[in-house]
Amino acid sequence: MTLPNHTGQYITQSPHKNGQDREVTPCVAPRIRPVPAVSRSIAILRLLGKARAPLGVNAIAQALALVPSTCLHILRALVEEKLVAFDRQTKHYRLGIGMLALARSALDANAFPALIQAGLDQLSTAYNVTAIAVDVTDPDQMVVVALSRSTIPFRLHVDVGSVFPSLLSATGRLVAAFGQQSRTELKVRFEKLRWAESLSFETWYLEVQQAKQNEYSIDRGTYIAGVTILAVPVRHLNNVPTHTLVCASLTNQLTEADLTDLIKQMRLQADLATSV
Repeated sequence: MTLPNHTGQYITQSPHKNGQDREVTPCVAPRIRPVPAVSRSIAILRLLGKARAPLGVNAIAQALALVPSTCLHILRALVEEKLVAFDRQTKHYRLGIGMLALARSALDANAFPALIQAGLDQLSTAYNVTAIAVDVTDPDQMVVVALSRSTIPFRLHVDVGSVFPSLLSATGRLVAAFGQQSRTELKVRFEKLRWAESLSFETWYLEVQQAKQNEYSIDRGTYIAGVTILAVPVRHLNNVPTHTLVCASLTNQLTEADLTDLIKQMRLQADLATSV
């Protein structure tokens, strides 16, 4: 049989006579050939998504190191598909309503957000926390797929569709704990992360190991100063997590007993989501 190893290669195995598997030959995963037009289109969409205001073609081309004429042709194609909107007066571009339709289709195809929303609302109401569901199926990034905000005057800068590096915060420790990357690979990726409070790789890696043992993770102000973030994995049949449930509160808002009880309730919601 063929199984992926930690390098992304595939190992072909055949059984011995006694039923045990033996390694035969490594098979390199299919090569993904670059398609510049697609890559540039995606880069433009991401740039417009992050921009606080519409951008002109020259600003877009400069930000992405594109030839202005090439950038213009791509923008016109995106406008034609309604993925980008063009203001004829200002000559600026922004994301179009076609992106909303795509996002809605993606959410509708994924039943988890609707399945977990009631549980997030319960957690948020009971503990006055911001409760979040995060998709962690992408090895490089996590995506917020559902959330329920608290009523206290405290707001995280996060919305459905927000994207973050996969190893960041409490969820990142779980991703590292249950993933297949080596310590060396994790260290390379860790060095690229930004934290509010100084955090060494050795300390973080120890917390990763604790997260695997405990099956939950706590970030006490290292990602966002003054904010405590809890995360529990959502795992089907004890496999690698597909999602995490996250709760964020102000530091010292909850007692240690409250945090312990909250983790139990988060685990309960995660179990309910996987039992349906």
